[in-house]
Amino acid sequence: MQKLRVVIVSPALADANNGNWQTARRWQQLLSAHSARIVRQWPDAQADDDDVMLALHARRSADSVQAWHARHGQRGLGVVLTGTDLYRDIAHDPQAQRSLALAHSLVVLQGLGVKSLPPQHQSKARVIFQSTGTRQTLPKTPRHLRVVMVGHLREEKDPQTLMAAARLLPPDAGVFIDHIGAPLDAALGQAAQATQAQCPHYRWLGALPHAPTLQRIQRAHLLVHCSRMEGGAHVLMEAVCSGTPVLASRIDGNVGLLGEDYAGYFEPGDAHALAQALLALRSNVPALAQLQAQCAARAPLFAPAAERAALHRWVQDLSR
Repeated sequence: MQKLRVVIVSPALADANNGNWQTARRWQQLLSAHSARIVRQWPDAQADDDDVMLALHARRSADSVQAWHARHGQRGLGVVLTGTDLYRDIAHDPQAQRSLALAHSLVVLQGLGVKSLPPQHQSKARVIFQSTGTRQTLPKTPRHLRVVMVGHLREEKDPQTLMAAARLLPPDAGVFIDHIGAPLDAALGQAAQATQAQCPHYRWLGALPHAPTLQRIQRAHLLVHCSRMEGGAHVLMEAVCSGTPVLASRIDGNVGLLGEDYAGYFEPGDAHALAQALLALRSNVPALAQLQAQCAARAPLFAPAAERAALHRWVQDLSR
């Protein structure tokens, strides 16, 4: 295998601790057989030696994409499409559209992403599922249903639907919700505080480090994921590979990970449907077990070895 110098352009670095950064850091580790580094903007002082660019986000990394193309043309230039790229920006943003045109190849992170690309670009796109390690399923209390939602508080993640569902649940229903995420939107942080004051069964924990967040996922009966748009949420994979089933909004970014026939969907923004599903699963152990079995069947898609192999094939293809 030819050893290559790979630069990963991520609009978010460690201080953001969001999905882009997590992907960039994991890919740097998976590409350890090459020389890979992460930058926010390209070119930098080491740019002259780079063989391949993997640019996360068509719009936010557009300047770096254009700079690479001006120097190297399409050779070595790969662009990764996020949820906001696929389901918002590429429809109207000239910078995002230009990134699609300039790239040698494109990557989407879930199975339905390719169909959201303009037809003329679909042939140069491939799916690379993100990965996570398999984790032990921790003991789950039989006394109540423990639910967790993980995601910074911003409009795309639709935390309002979870809060509205919490207000619809009777306090004595035996459903307890932990909500983890930084208040990127101050108004949503205030709404979370108000919901917590009104609902003793809802706790907003703010931002937590990754390790304790994973432990809460492992101990939960369910992960709830309410997003309005997603490129392929890593937290879904972390739940699936921890033995924790998922209730997710029926959007392409979630269906592309969990499968068309998954039984744990609710319509985006439908707080009543989410509340009813939580109440039903509180008292229906076989239905909860069915979701767990369906998630277990998807888990091999998210194995690190599979992502590493797909990533190495992409990098080698880009370098030719």
